[in-house]
Amino acid sequence: MTGAPAAESGSDREAMRERAVDRLTIEEAEADLARLAAELAEHDARYYREDAPVVSDAEYDALKQRNSAIEARFPDLIRPDSPSRRIGAAPSERFEKVVHARPMLSLDNAFDTDDIAEFVARVRRFLNLKEEPVAFTADPKIDGLSASLRYEQGRFVLGATRGDGREGENVTANLRTVKDIPDRLRGHDVPDVFEVRGEIYMDKTDFARLNERQVADGKPPFANPRNAAAGSLRQLDPKITAARPLSFFAYAWGEAGAVPADTQYGMLMRMREWGLPVNPRTALCQDLEAMVEVHRALDADRAAL
Repeated sequence: MTGAPAAESGSDREAMRERAVDRLTIEEAEADLARLAAELAEHDARYYREDAPVVSDAEYDALKQRNSAIEARFPDLIRPDSPSRRIGAAPSERFEKVVHARPMLSLDNAFDTDDIAEFVARVRRFLNLKEEPVAFTADPKIDGLSASLRYEQGRFVLGATRGDGREGENVTANLRTVKDIPDRLRGHDVPDVFEVRGEIYMDKTDFARLNERQVADGKPPFANPRNAAAGSLRQLDPKITAARPLSFFAYAWGEAGAVPADTQYGMLMRMREWGLPVNPRTALCQDLEAMVEVHRALDADRAAL
C-alpha cells in the first residue's frame, strides 16, 4: 500500500493490519500508527487534491477505523499528523487561498444502529437532557466536493472549497456557472452576511452523458461522478466548468449575521425559501427509530437515486 516503508513486504503489512488491536504491543501500535498516517495522507492527497483515488471508500474507511481504534487503546501514541486530526487536504497552489471565517468540518461515520444510538446518547449527555424529546435532521450525504458560498446583503460574493477545513481554494468564478447557485438570495429576512455550506455534485444521468462526450472527443472517461464534479469545479478556466453539468445542495452554514430559525431543519427550510436547493429527501426525525427507517429507505433506493 502507498506510504508504507519500502523495506517491508506487502504480506508483512497485511499481517500487521489484520492483527487485532487488543493484541498489539506498544511498539507494534506505534509502527502501525506511523504507517497509517503516511498511507492515509497519500490517499487524502489523491482524493482531495488530485481527484484520483486509488482505493474504495470502504477500504479508506477501514484504514481510518483501525487508526482510531489504535489511538483509543494507546492515547499517548497519538501523532501530531494523525489522520484523526486532519480534515481534507491542503488547498492547491494553483488557486488563490481563502481562510474560512468558520472552519469547514467533516462528518463522522456510523456503521450500524448501535453507532447511531451512541450518537443520540452523546447528544443527550452534551445537552444534559433526561426525558426531553430530541429531533434530528436526516439529510442524504451526496458525494461530490464541499463548497462554501458567502452572501453579503443577499448577493453571492465569494465561493471556496473546503481544503483542509481552515483554508480552501477561491473558486468563485467557477461556482457562478453552476445553475443551482443563485446570484442573489430572495426574502426579507436574509442576513447581511450568510455563508452557505453544501455539496457540488453531478447527477448520475448527467455523468453518463458527460462520459459519452469524453469518449466521442477521444478523451478518457471520468472514473465516477464525484471525481467528475470535483475536477470540473477545480478548473482554472471557468468556461470548462460552465460546460459541465454540475448541481448543488445546501446542508449547513458557516458565518452568519443572524440565524432566523432555531433548528437545523428549520434553517434548511429557510434556505430553501431563499432560493437555495435543499435535498428533497431531507426529513425531520423525532427519534432513533425514525432515523433508522430513513436510512433503510435511502439504502433501498440508493442505486436509482
